[in-house]
Order: sequence, then structure tokens, then C-alpha cells
Amino acid sequence: MPPIAPSAGTFSGPSATALARAMRARRAACALAMALLGGLALTAPAPAESSNQILVLVNDEPITAYEMEQRQRLIGLSADVGSYIRDNAKKRWESIVKNPKINEEFRAFAVKRNPKSKEDLQKIQQEFVKGKQKVMMDQLQQEARSRALKGTDKMALKELVEERLKLQEAKRNNVLATDEQISKIITGIASRNKMNEEQFAKHLAGMGVDISTMKQRFRASISWNEVVRRRFGYQISITERDVERFVDQEATVDDGSAGTEVSVQRVVLAATSLDQKAMAERLAVAEQIRQKFAGCKSTEKVAKSFGATFEDLGSRSAGSIPDPARTMLLGAKEGQMIPPNVGADGVEMWVLCGRKQSASAGKTGAPGAGGGAPSEKDERRQKELEILAKRHMKDLRQDATIDCRADAKSGLCQAL
Repeated sequence: MPPIAPSAGTFSGPSATALARAMRARRAACALAMALLGGLALTAPAPAESSNQILVLVNDEPITAYEMEQRQRLIGLSADVGSYIRDNAKKRWESIVKNPKINEEFRAFAVKRNPKSKEDLQKIQQEFVKGKQKVMMDQLQQEARSRALKGTDKMALKELVEERLKLQEAKRNNVLATDEQISKIITGIASRNKMNEEQFAKHLAGMGVDISTMKQRFRASISWNEVVRRRFGYQISITERDVERFVDQEATVDDGSAGTEVSVQRVVLAATSLDQKAMAERLAVAEQIRQKFAGCKSTEKVAKSFGATFEDLGSRSAGSIPDPARTMLLGAKEGQMIPPNVGADGVEMWVLCGRKQSASAGKTGAPGAGGGAPSEKDERRQKELEILAKRHMKDLRQDATIDCRADAKSGLCQAL
């Protein structure tokens, strides 16, 4: 099929009569589908039997396969997805652009929006490209997290067993963390990711994690800190800052952009058409620019030698840069030009010239202090605290009845 070229006025495509027939057929099909599914609409699908399987009983409290899967997904959130995306984004995007059916897909996409002018068509093209990029990024992130989940089942189950013991001990000592305490922590994490708690819950759900899984992890951790405070308070001074430091360490669930400022440059090769040949030519020129690139000081000269637009964007929040550029920049080294991607203005190449954490990010300090690095005394106290906590957990495990019911072939029981 010949490439689509922007044009004013009418847009080449199916006739109005044909489109009307297609719309009537689609409405009829939808009506039929709703009629057939009407009786099922109120019935939620039953969970898979394997998800309800009890893997372990900890003092008669069950841990299910679903809980282990959710914990694996939560652990996977801290995986380095940036490297996988950076290594695969360029090749994946090129395969999308070079797909022989791309023009046909765009034509169908544009016809539905009925462009009236060249400007309309260009806006539709940008919307189409952004949609393709979003789907690609979602797929790459899902692939990266799926790879990160491999081999985490034993780690997740062991963590869940210890959490049960921590919560049981907290209940015996009447120091179980309250819903208000947990909500405060979640709200703080959501705020650092520029979301409210409800938005954050949806964000996690989009990555396959129920927010209750994260809440349970924090409840066990905060409760356990209070158990240790009560039990060993006469031996060691445990402050609220110890709790805050733990939360800071555990709360990294964003893509790394929160609190990160990057100094960047951008080179743009204008592209007014999604035509396969034209895009291939632009990507080829982009690769030539990358080969000539020799550091941030060379960017402007190299860009202009190929007729590209150069912008020194200075320092800005990483979160303000759209994906896929943001993810690749976060995984790049300083002085590196990331692989080209298609943006609203054409083929873009971003350069990372510097990176730093904002003043409000990652602050740690001595108990009662307003900031700064922890003192040697604080670090020694923290190590002593960890040793005492581990000893107490060892005692709890020895006294507990842990009945593992997982399949022997899985190796899960041996890991406990």
C-alpha cells in the first residue's frame, strides 16, 4: 500500500457509504455480544484454584499461592527495568516503524477521526505515534518485570513466613501498627510520586500489585520495630528516626525519577510523515549523529552538521520528561546519547549531561537532627539493633509450628 502523505481537504479512504455500513455492522455485533453476555455481567470470574492453595501454615495461619505471587510482584517493582528498556527500545521501535502494515494501521486510525486539513492529519499522526510508543513501553516494562520475577518465589515465601511471625508477636505484645499509621506511610510514598493514595493504588494495580500487599508489608515492619523497641529498649536506644530510615529504604516503588534532576540536551530531526521509507531515513541519520557524537560539548555542532535542531534544556526534573526518553535517560551514563525515539516533533535523541538528587530527596540524618549523614554512633546502634532483631526472629522460628504444604518439586519448603 502506498505511504500516507499529509494533505489538505479530503482524505483518501473508504467511501461514506462503506463507512456507514461498517458502523451499522459494528453496532449490531456489539448489541449481540451484550445480549449474549448479559446473563454473565454480574458474575465475577472465580479465582483460579491454584491461587487459593495453602502453601504454608505458620502457627495455623495460612499463606496462599496468591499471597506469594503478589509478594513476588511487589519485589519485582524494585527491579532495574531501565536497563532492559534501554537495551531493547531502539530495536523494538524500529521493528514497529518498519512493519509493512504500519501505513494500513495509520490509515484506519486516521479515517475514524475524519481529518479536515493537513494540520488535523499531523495531530492525528502524533496521537498515533504516542499511542504506539505507550504500548511499546508498557510491553517492555512488563517483560522486564516478568524477567525480574524469576527465582523470587522462595524469597517471597520466606519473607511472608517471617512477616506472619512478626505480626503474631506484635499482637501478643499489643503493638500492632494501626491503619492510620500505614495510611500515613502510603500517602507519603504516593505524594513523592505526585499522586494521592487512590491514584497510587491504581498505579500499583496497573503493575499487577494489590496495594493491600504493600500495606501488609509495612504493617509487619512497623509492628516489628515496635516489638524490638519494647523488648530491647533497655539495651539500646531506638528512635522514631530508625523507623523513618526503614520506610525511606522500603518506599522505592517509582521508576527512579522522583527527586532526580537531570541536565539534558535534545536533538530533533523533523518528520512530517509516518511513511515507512521517510522514517527509516530519519532513523538512519539519527544513527549517524550518534556515531559522530563525542560528548555534551560536541552535540550542537554535530546536530547542525546534519540539519537537525539542537536544544540545551539545562537541568530539569526527570519526571517532567516523557517516556520512553525518561526511562532510558535514568538508565544512561553521564555524557551518553540515548537511542533515537519518535516524539511529537520528529525523531528525537536525548543526551544526559548530568544527574543529581534534589535537596529533598533521600535525606537521612541522625535521630533528632535536621539532616546530614548518620553518625558513627548511629550506625553502630543500627547494627546492634539488627543483630538483636535477627536473634529474636530466630527464637520465634524455633518455637513456631511451620507446616509447609507446597509441592515438594517446587523446592519452596527446602528454602524455609
